[in-house]
Amino acid sequence: MQSLLPLLAALAAYLVGSLSFAVIISRLMGLNDPRTYGSGNPGATNVLRSGNKLAAILTLVFDALKGYVPVLLVALYGPEHGLGEGTAALVGLAAFLGHLWPVFFRFQGGKGVATAAGVLLGLNPWLGLATLLTWVIIAGFFRYSSLAAIVSAAFAPFYQLLIWGGGPIAGAVAVMGLLLIWRHSANIQKLLKGTESKLGQKAATAAAAAAAKPGVRHGHGQARGRSHHHEKHHDESHGAKP
Repeated sequence: MQSLLPLLAALAAYLVGSLSFAVIISRLMGLNDPRTYGSGNPGATNVLRSGNKLAAILTLVFDALKGYVPVLLVALYGPEHGLGEGTAALVGLAAFLGHLWPVFFRFQGGKGVATAAGVLLGLNPWLGLATLLTWVIIAGFFRYSSLAAIVSAAFAPFYQLLIWGGGPIAGAVAVMGLLLIWRHSANIQKLLKGTESKLGQKAATAAAAAAAKPGVRHGHGQARGRSHHHEKHHDESHGAKP
């Protein structure tokens, strides 16, 4: 039975991670399902696009807690049952995977940014704070939540390896980082095209802003000007006939 404890703890963490609070809180507050608007992602950033800041904050907090609490419980009560750092890393990773592929929501989950932050704070508070600071700096400067998440996910494993060394925590952080970047592949394409939504901005607004860039308008204006010139020249040519 003792040997099954790590697996049982990981299973429990996965089930907790499968609670999609973006959907749950939206339903409780009478809001639309976040999977039906904006980016379609059941996460705090997309809930913010509904215009309800309280719902977005609650989603952020509870998504982070479902990553933090399972790891904290292992850290507090695991040692007396022979559960150490390896189990804590496994539990944190399981909670994160639950958010990405929730069994209660047809395995259609979010991108895991808030949950990963909670896991990092539970595994290594200083690592969690360093990663959060990275997110805040990038998001504050560029105003893109997705870009901040991608950069933070890329840096977190290096923070762990360079400052605290390898081990189970480094492995879990690396896996989460790779999965986070992969889950943001569509956002990467939008960032490259200039159609990614900024913080608090609706997706449709971002697309309209990209379509209305000066270069695009100028190009259309030139095309219309050439068309008008061609029509005028055509009319003059017809008028010159005897």
